[in-house]
Amino acid sequence: MNSSTDTPSVDSQSHSNDGTLPIVNIAAYKFVPLDDLEPRRERLKSLCDEIELRGTILLSPEGINCFLAGTRASIDALLSELRSEDCFADLEVKESYSDRQPFNRMLVRLKNEIIAFGIEEALPLKRTSPKLTPAELKQWLDEGRPVTLLDTRNDYEVKLGTFENAVDLDLDHFRNFPQAVEQLPADSKDAPIVMFCTGGIRCEKAGPFMEQMGYQNVFQLEGGILKYFEEIGGAHWNGECFVFDQRVALDPGLNETETKQCFACQNPVTPWEQRSEHYVPGQSCPHCFRENDEVMKQSIAEHEQRIREVTNPLPGSLPYDNIRPMNVPERFDQQTVLEFVSGMHVHLDIDHWKSECEAGRILYKNKPIAADRIVRAGERYDHLFPAATEPDVNAEIQILFEDHSLVVVHKPAPLPMHPSGRFNRNTLQSILNQVYEPQILKPAHRLDANTSGVVVFSRTRSMAARVQPQFDDRSAKKVYLARVQGHPTEDQFRSETPISRTASQAGLRLPDPQGQEAITEFQVLHRFDDGTALLEVRPLTGRTNQIRLHLWDLGMPIVGDPGYLPNRELGKKQTLSVEDAPLCLHAWKLTLMHPTKHVEITFASAPPAWAIY
Repeated sequence: MNSSTDTPSVDSQSHSNDGTLPIVNIAAYKFVPLDDLEPRRERLKSLCDEIELRGTILLSPEGINCFLAGTRASIDALLSELRSEDCFADLEVKESYSDRQPFNRMLVRLKNEIIAFGIEEALPLKRTSPKLTPAELKQWLDEGRPVTLLDTRNDYEVKLGTFENAVDLDLDHFRNFPQAVEQLPADSKDAPIVMFCTGGIRCEKAGPFMEQMGYQNVFQLEGGILKYFEEIGGAHWNGECFVFDQRVALDPGLNETETKQCFACQNPVTPWEQRSEHYVPGQSCPHCFRENDEVMKQSIAEHEQRIREVTNPLPGSLPYDNIRPMNVPERFDQQTVLEFVSGMHVHLDIDHWKSECEAGRILYKNKPIAADRIVRAGERYDHLFPAATEPDVNAEIQILFEDHSLVVVHKPAPLPMHPSGRFNRNTLQSILNQVYEPQILKPAHRLDANTSGVVVFSRTRSMAARVQPQFDDRSAKKVYLARVQGHPTEDQFRSETPISRTASQAGLRLPDPQGQEAITEFQVLHRFDDGTALLEVRPLTGRTNQIRLHLWDLGMPIVGDPGYLPNRELGKKQTLSVEDAPLCLHAWKLTLMHPTKHVEITFASAPPAWAIY
C-alpha cells in the first residue's frame, strides 16, 4: 500500500475550530517555481526549530506543501517569513486547533514533486481545472445530471468508501493515474467529469493532465471529500473516508470510526476484518498474514533468483536509447537552450553542447530543438544518448532481510544506487524495481557507487515515513569499515570539519568553515605492516562524501579512493570499473527502530577481504 500525496490531516483527537485551544494546526500548499532549494530548506528548518514548530514542509522545484503545528505566535512567525517572498504572498492556509502538539519532530524535505505524479506537462502552477463547490456537486447529484464521478485515490482508500456510482481507477499509487485514464471509454472525453480526492491536492495535477488528454469538461471537487463532509454530510456517499493520521477513517459526520490500520502492512482493517484469526494488533492482518518464517525465507530465495535473472546479462549492456531529463530552474527562465544546458553542466564546455544540439540530441516533447530556443522555468528537456550501453557493474546483490515493512540488501561495489550520468539500468534501484515489480522500494539512505555494504529500503510510502526520519534526526546508527593510508597516532579520534554545501568542479565536497556541520568518530582496529590501517568509523551526521573527506583532511585517505588522493591532492568523482582495485569503504552495520515492531534491529554485511586481519 502506498500513502497518498494529499496534504495530510494533522493528527489530534481534539481538533476543532475552537480558537481558544493552545495549538494551531495548519495545512497549505502552493504550486510555484522554486529555486535554491537547499538554502531554502536550511533556512526554514532553522527557523522552525527556533520557534518550536513541528510537522513537515516539502519543497520541490514545483512548489511547497506543509502541515505544521505550534503556538499562534510560532505559526504567525513562519507565515510571515513565507509570505515575505512574492511567490508566497498569497499562500492560503487551512487552520484547526488542538489541545496538544500532534507531531513528534520537525522535518523539511526536498522532493522532485510535492505530488508524486511523474508527468512534467501537468503543471498546476500554470493551470488547474475549474473547481466545483460541495454544494454545487450535491445539487448536480440531486438533480440527476449526467456526470461521471472520478475517484483519484488509491485502492485501499476507495475500499472504505466513495461516492455512489463513482468510477474506481483501481490505483495502487497516484503515479499510475495517467495509465488508468487511458483505459476510460473514448466517449467519456466530452461528458462532464468531477474528480475528487481526500483534500483536493491530487486533483490539481490530475485535472490538467486529463485536459491535455482531450477531456473537454473536467471539474475538481473544491476542498475534496473532507470539505464535502464538513459542508454537506453524507448525501450520495457510501462508507467512510480514509485519512492520513491516527484516526484512520472518518464517517460523514467527521467522527472517528472503528476502522483500524495494520501496523505490519498499513492497510486499513474494517471491523469485520478485525474478527479474523489473522488480525493480531501490531503484528498482522488478513492482508499480510504469513504462516511462518519459512514463507519469508522462500520469498528471499525467489527474489535472489530473480536478481540473477535480471542481471544476466546486465540490463545496461544491451543498446538502448537513454533519455536523461533536464528540468529548467527559475534562474534560467527566458534564456536559450544552450545557456541552460551549459549552465547546468559547467564541467562540459559550451562547444560540447553546441554539438549535441546540432546532432538533434536535445529534445523537447520528443522533438529535437535548436540551441537558440528560449526556455521557460518548469519546462522539461531531454538529453538523448542513442544506442547507449552502460559500463559493467558488480551485480552480486544479496538480500539480508525482508519483511512486510523493509527490504535490506548488501550492495556490492562498484554499483550506483540511482540512475545518473553513464548509468541508468545498471543501478541498484533499477535492478530492484524489476525484481520487486510492481512494488517500487524506497531507499532510506544512500551509499556511493564505490562503497559496499548495508542499504535499507522501505516497501511502502507509509513505512518510509517512519524509517526516513530516523536518518534525518540521526537516531539511526551507522558503522563503517575503512582501510586508510597511514597509521593514526591515536587509537580513537574524531573529525568535526564542516563540509561545503555544494560540490566542486571535480564533483567532490570540500572542507568549508561556513559549510554544513559534520562529525565522524574513528577507532583503530588494526595497523597493517604495509603502512595501512583498518578503522571502525561512526558518522554522527550524514553529509555527502563525509567519511572520505574527513579522512583525507586528516591526511589518511581511504585506500583505492579515486577522488580524495594522498598528499591532499584531488582526483575526480568517478565510478570505478569492475577491474579496478576497490575503494576500501564498507557500510558494515546499521541499527534502527523497526517501523512496526518498535524494537531496535541491527543489520550487518560481512566485511570484505580487505578488512580481514
